[in-house]
Amino acid sequence: MKAVPLSPSAPDEIPDAVATDRRRVRAALLNKVCGDEDMFALGSSVARVVQMASSDDEGTHALAYYVLSDVALTQRILRLANTVKYRTASGTAVTTISRAISLLGFDNVKTTALAMLLVDALASSDHAWSVRLELEASLCASLVGREMARHSFYQGAEEASIGALFKNLGPLLVASHEHERYREIGLLVASGKHKLGQAAQMILGCSYDALSEAVLGEWKIPDVIMRAQRPLPEGSLKVALNRGEWMRQVASFSLDVARLLAKSGEPSGTLDARALLERYGHALNIDGTQLDELFDVVAREMSGLLQSMNLEPVPRRQESDGDGLPNVLLLATLGTSDAEQGSYPSGKPRNARELLLAGVQDVTQMRASGQHQLNEVILAVLETLYTAMGFRFATVVLKDARRDQYRARVSFGADKSATQAGFAFPAAPGTAAGRDLFFLAMANNADLMISDAASPKIRDLLPAWHRQLLPDAKSFIVLPLVVGQAQLGLFYADRTQAAPEGVPPDETSLIKALKGQVLAALAP
Repeated sequence: MKAVPLSPSAPDEIPDAVATDRRRVRAALLNKVCGDEDMFALGSSVARVVQMASSDDEGTHALAYYVLSDVALTQRILRLANTVKYRTASGTAVTTISRAISLLGFDNVKTTALAMLLVDALASSDHAWSVRLELEASLCASLVGREMARHSFYQGAEEASIGALFKNLGPLLVASHEHERYREIGLLVASGKHKLGQAAQMILGCSYDALSEAVLGEWKIPDVIMRAQRPLPEGSLKVALNRGEWMRQVASFSLDVARLLAKSGEPSGTLDARALLERYGHALNIDGTQLDELFDVVAREMSGLLQSMNLEPVPRRQESDGDGLPNVLLLATLGTSDAEQGSYPSGKPRNARELLLAGVQDVTQMRASGQHQLNEVILAVLETLYTAMGFRFATVVLKDARRDQYRARVSFGADKSATQAGFAFPAAPGTAAGRDLFFLAMANNADLMISDAASPKIRDLLPAWHRQLLPDAKSFIVLPLVVGQAQLGLFYADRTQAAPEGVPPDETSLIKALKGQVLAALAP
């Protein structure tokens, strides 16, 4: 089967040199992904499993033999078959793969085997956070695809789960094999100016969907699964005219559901859930109640699948005592080049954007896990701001209703204990507080990033307690925490040097994304 060509950028839209560079990027990437010995072996195994027919006993025997030839895969399939959902009413343990196939279903075992192949090949990547994030999206999408296939009248609808599994293949492979490119794409998306497809096109010279289709072509995967990777038109979708078009819709829907479940553990009734219904509801004949049921089923299935694979939670960053930089070793593995290292005279790292992005991914994954407490989210965001932006002191200030004041609750940096103890001010502004910088920021819900605190106009807005407590603060940020009309507090962080380099839009977007995670956790 001939590989699907990766769509080039239009030559009249970008300079020749840039177009040549992007062609080089996508060609090198495809060669790396498909030419690597381990990836070639993965492709051969994937093709073998995909091509196993489910129409007769021979297919079942072939799948059972394949699973049994891999001890680890055998253990995982048996572990899945013995989870609460699938365990027989008598409670008898499932000890044979044939019984597991009978209990789980041929296509379930087939898709699970494919998912485990991806996990085995990629989960040990040096970039564990990013790869794990994309792996879980792929696994979750396959479960959504399987659920959609159960309610379909198309013959061979079960292939939808495989199409959905591979829908996220592009991001998964780029995260594993070209992490620097993956981070660049993520930064463009985080800026809010580019959609994922556009960002991938700019960095790779092709969309993620085109990359997925090309790789599957190299792996000799059937056309119907390859075509399921192609993007859909914008807006509400019409009912599919054939199985191939339906599979495209299901693959796209499945990945969107997976992303939503990762973003919010309980997405029912949210704006994102309503947007999903607006786009896919008519085409896939699914209403709000059915979508909520799908969320519940897939969330439970995902928990069982990860358990069966014995996937340990991604290691969280070490909590700090406030005097160290626990992110340093972790961030050193993210591919930062020597040219990006170092700091501005203010102390702000030159690779602040990359450090902020790593923090956003960390906090997003933490909240998506559903196994976090509010203080853990706040601590992770505060630590990210402190280390990524090179601040001398950073703290989160929350309202203390009993004392009728705002006061610092947790801090990082020099003399943090003494500074935190003094960082407090009345909850109700006094007569002179109308021009108090902190109250103005909260009243207007305005994120302030002050590059030169010595400016006379800024000095006039600083309250006396701040000038006394932090007389050497030359640049600082104030990020109000406002939910509805409630002024809950703020993030504050400063340096002892002015910061004329400022905060560019992409870094601003990431800082706002970090604050947004805290606001979401604070919301009732």
